[in-house]
Amino acid sequence: MAGDKHKGLLGSVYAAKSPDEIAALYDAWAATYEKEMAEIGYRHPSVGLALLTRHLARGAAPVLDAGAGTGLLGEWLAILGYPHVEALDISEGMLAVAAAKGCYRKLHRLALGGALPFADGQFAGVTAVGVFSTGHVGPEGLGELVRCTRKNGVIVLTIKLALWERSFRAAVAELVGAGCVSIAEETPPYVSMPTDKATTPSKGMVLRVS
Repeated sequence: MAGDKHKGLLGSVYAAKSPDEIAALYDAWAATYEKEMAEIGYRHPSVGLALLTRHLARGAAPVLDAGAGTGLLGEWLAILGYPHVEALDISEGMLAVAAAKGCYRKLHRLALGGALPFADGQFAGVTAVGVFSTGHVGPEGLGELVRCTRKNGVIVLTIKLALWERSFRAAVAELVGAGCVSIAEETPPYVSMPTDKATTPSKGMVLRVS
């Protein structure tokens, strides 16, 4: 609803003005993040997991979980047959929680949006779930994810619809037009946190690298 605002650390993260501020807020949130997100029905990890398993063969490796947070997605990827998953996140505190789960081969404390220290075509698949959202990363983060995904590999994204209309639609169209990717799947709009009245719709998308 128009007059509603996100509360607590979620609201602070959405209002953050710099990567350092975002990292510090997530560090402070790491211990209670999963409990609080479960209480508001957080759906992005489930959507991302379903999309990845539909488009990336079991056993494909390695997979990069970009914006891994506390490892909500990573622990399921191991169970479902992806043997080598690496985590990337801006928050040292969130990565510490993820590391304790033992589901990642490597952890990278990095911010999306700039150059990444990965080889061209290094990953069979990439997930970026809950990353392209208010106060987080814009389409400037897409190019490096495409570069480090191998040919015929997939990139699974969730994108806030407002950001899709504002900038991502044009960025994805440019990548498609340049022959870098094709769109393998798009979901209908869905609400990622259904019990949070301030949540606006998002969409899921799978890009296949050409």
